Amino acid sequence: MAKEMGLRIVASAAGDGPMDRTVTGGYCSDLLSDVMANAREGHAWITIQTHRNVIAVAVLTGVAAVIIAGGKQPDSDTLEKAAEEGVTVLLSGDPSFEVAGRLYSLLQDPC
Repeated sequence: MAKEMGLRIVASAAGDGPMDRTVTGGYCSDLLSDVMANAREGHAWITIQTHRNVIAVAVLTGVAAVIIAGGKQPDSDTLEKAAEEGVTVLLSGDPSFEVAGRLYSLLQDPC
């Protein structure tokens, strides 16, 4: 998914290797309570939030990956927490809307 969508992996559940979880859907939100209520295990969560609480919500919901859009950069504390919790974090310089569209297209027509 990362390669097909042009995403940069900055933390991976598989260490330095590729993502090892299957993405089954997507959810786009910047409100943590909304993500906790609606994201599902296996989804890729698209957000512009970069703080470490994002990782806690990713663990709680069981999302397959967090995609940080809009060119936002997580700080080292967030990336350390992601590595500690085994959460894959990917970055995109594109807006959330465009990332969501590419993810939707990819899931409709997997390679």
